Amino acid sequence: MNAPTPGAIEPGAIATEAKAVLAAVGTVVVGRERSLRLALAAILAGGHVLLEDVPGLGKTLMARSLAQALKLEFTRLQCTPDLLPADVTGSFLYDPADRGFTFREGPLFTGLLLADEINRTPPKTQSALLEAMQERQVTVEGRTFPLPRPFHVLATANPVEYEGTYPLPEAQLDRFLLRLDIGYPPPEEEVEVLRRRLVRQREETEVEPVLDTERLRLLQQGVERVAVDDDVLRYCVDLASATRGHGAVEVGASPRGAQALVLVARALAVLDGRDYVLPEDVKECAVPALAHRLTLRPETWTSGTTGVEVVTELLGRVPGPASSR
Repeated sequence: MNAPTPGAIEPGAIATEAKAVLAAVGTVVVGRERSLRLALAAILAGGHVLLEDVPGLGKTLMARSLAQALKLEFTRLQCTPDLLPADVTGSFLYDPADRGFTFREGPLFTGLLLADEINRTPPKTQSALLEAMQERQVTVEGRTFPLPRPFHVLATANPVEYEGTYPLPEAQLDRFLLRLDIGYPPPEEEVEVLRRRLVRQREETEVEPVLDTERLRLLQQGVERVAVDDDVLRYCVDLASATRGHGAVEVGASPRGAQALVLVARALAVLDGRDYVLPEDVKECAVPALAHRLTLRPETWTSGTTGVEVVTELLGRVPGPASSR
């Protein structure tokens, strides 16, 4: 067990504040408890999230509401085929008053960036996003500029439309800690969406802030102190390794996939008020943490097999450790 750190936030306190965040977002976003829980876990773990589903399911609303509840500076970047790297990172502009060039920050300099329809952006611009997501910095004309902390990307992608899109390369997909499929809401939740819109009498929504930037950093530091037993670490490695030997998979999850399991599982444990990880935490995040990291063989891809099905099968086949707590 990790030794307590002076001034550290206890898991129970983190869970209480995280539930307050989810409750605040729930005043605007109807249902979606599982998606919101996993998205918040990814943010507490310091990662980025890819929301992949058809338009109109509330992906943008989820991102904006989370940013408001966490009191993060929010920027929306509408990705288009003509978007240039400088449109994302910023660029040097000539200032006649100073007779010199000054750097003008782009939309990446924010707390939470919503990259809407990221698969419409050409590869050169996606590479600029890649450095920001991995290194928390941007490089422009040989000069490096650090991004604010915390910095998170919530990106959306439309999986059913391919005209004018650029599939995300494996390297960029690997930078997303989780990929979440939103799905259509059940009829009763869809009725509640319509009811709230009529009561609100306007399209805009607003979420009351629950945390601030400094408090979020402290919560993220608290997640870093969660203990993980060796048998759980081995289970994460076994799951990632099993994807590499699966018959339907051409390229399996890298060690970064196993690390994603550990990072998100710790955050899920904290959301439940625990300072240790159970195998059930790993199983809860396995599909969104691993499925998008798999490259399927062409023959299995054409048959309709998906990464979700592969990881789900492996969860039933790879033996996990017994819950020791």
